Amino acid sequence: MECIEVRVTAGSREEAERICTEAVSRRLAACAQVVAPITSTYRWQGEIERSEEWLLLLKTTAGRFEELARCVTELHSYEVPEIIAVPITHSSAAYLDWVRRETAPESAAE
Repeated sequence: MECIEVRVTAGSREEAERICTEAVSRRLAACAQVVAPITSTYRWQGEIERSEEWLLLLKTTAGRFEELARCVTELHSYEVPEIIAVPITHSSAAYLDWVRRETAPESAAE
């Protein structure tokens, strides 16, 4: 199963940490980092906006992406949260095996 990194931005450190904790506890991500803070510039409702955000980096598998995206959307305060997946093209085999094990549904992991 292909491993991916899912990138999400959040409006506060607390929100970012809540999303990360929930994603890992539900086995939707093997691990999650919060990179903080970043400045984002974007167009929203016809206006150029600039805001401080926190970047989340979540490691998971392509098969868990849809469920992870639903979890993020459920917990997120933004009307349209950024949820972007990129493939992990190179990594150690041991790390990728660990990501697959940690994101396996509970019954498969035991």
